[in-house]
Amino acid sequence: MTTLADPVPGGRPGDVQRAIELAAQLARQGVRGIVLAYVDTAGVGRVKTIPTGRLADAASWGVGMSPVFDTFLANDSIVTTDVLGSPDGDLRLYPDLDRLVALSGQPGWAWAPVDRITQEGEAHPGCSRTFLRRIVEDAEERHGLTFKAAVEVEWYVALGDVPDGEFVPAARGPAYGATRQVELSDCLADLLAALAAQDVDVDQIHPEYSAGQFEVSVGAQDPVAAADRSVLVRQTTRAVAQRHGLQVSFAPAVFAEGVGNGGHLHLSCWRKGLNLHAGGKGRYGMTGDAESFTAGVLAHLPALTAVTAPSPASYLRLKPSQWAGVFTAWGRETREAGLRVVTGTVGRREQDANLEVKPVDLAANPYLALGCVIAAGLDGIASATALPEEITGDPARFGAEEAAARGVRRLPTSLPEAVAEFREDEVLRAALGPVLADAVTAVRLGEAAAVEGLDDARVAAAYRWTY
Repeated sequence: MTTLADPVPGGRPGDVQRAIELAAQLARQGVRGIVLAYVDTAGVGRVKTIPTGRLADAASWGVGMSPVFDTFLANDSIVTTDVLGSPDGDLRLYPDLDRLVALSGQPGWAWAPVDRITQEGEAHPGCSRTFLRRIVEDAEERHGLTFKAAVEVEWYVALGDVPDGEFVPAARGPAYGATRQVELSDCLADLLAALAAQDVDVDQIHPEYSAGQFEVSVGAQDPVAAADRSVLVRQTTRAVAQRHGLQVSFAPAVFAEGVGNGGHLHLSCWRKGLNLHAGGKGRYGMTGDAESFTAGVLAHLPALTAVTAPSPASYLRLKPSQWAGVFTAWGRETREAGLRVVTGTVGRREQDANLEVKPVDLAANPYLALGCVIAAGLDGIASATALPEEITGDPARFGAEEAAARGVRRLPTSLPEAVAEFREDEVLRAALGPVLADAVTAVRLGEAAAVEGLDDARVAAAYRWTY
């Protein structure tokens, strides 16, 4: 369970003593340092690290870090808004002790996600983890809703001993092939062991479509914990691969052509212990609120891409007929639609039914992505938005006239197009608040400007090893 209370200077009741006990326990396990992790607006994981013995001090007073990172680009250059991007100021990083875990893939280290507050003890308006917590709290207060969520993680595995910048797949077997699983059997087994030691329940791990590509699916949790877990899984995957002499990339597109890495979101709404995506009178067992939630996400999907597909490389991946979900359409188990309604198998639908949001990749900050998707769905519930006609098959087959009649739109084909949609979406901007909304716009436009004039191959290369 994730702590929902904001950190406070001096520590919340019980935090300091608990941190002392946790530090002693970690020290007995041989843990020497703790990674304090968060994700910036560009989707890049940033960290500060502390000696294990300093955990109680961090839980009491936080660890300093500049707010300038909220407007860092993926290449570490800086853009500005009216309140962000200055060299002035400081924030305090407070570890969530409930999510603290020893890193099996990095012996000697532990890991914890952080919330960021100001030196005056107030929540930082640019903290994406705090933003997601607020959205989750608001949903429960206003609608009696809770959520279960999970983020799929796809990655490419490359040989480590190659010239700098080059990518040579570490496995060459066919898509989903047994050959590829055998080729990286030892590394995958070690990854499963590391994730299990970190209490990450894995549903499946398997070869994916492209050469050297794999995917891991993990168990659902509350949205904040699910976002934390996405960051932790990637940290662990990278560390285990490195110990095997391999490199990994979670970038949306490792190459200009072919299938890229997705980070599909799975989300289900619950009320009083019941899954609203099963057992209802709507289509495929959805309740009225589940249909409206789905309709809300669908209505905001073009603007959501500025958050869920935030890199110029994202638009190398978002192509029709590649299961990337590039149309404003929904369907049951339809992998070409932007939203896939997953019913699950008879006998488990009450537990498994959920909504999959497909135009998402791992350049996305998972806290921003989940928070904005939930905000869009809640807008659908508040407005009792009607879910349109289901689409089956590949929406790319529709001509312009038929697509318009069915309400099927192509999602933005570039980052500037996505930003234009985002700027017009008052619901998403209001949910984020002005500081975060302006940071999203500034960072996205900065990323687009950074690759202006580059061909697709050079765009892919620019982000290949960033994520």
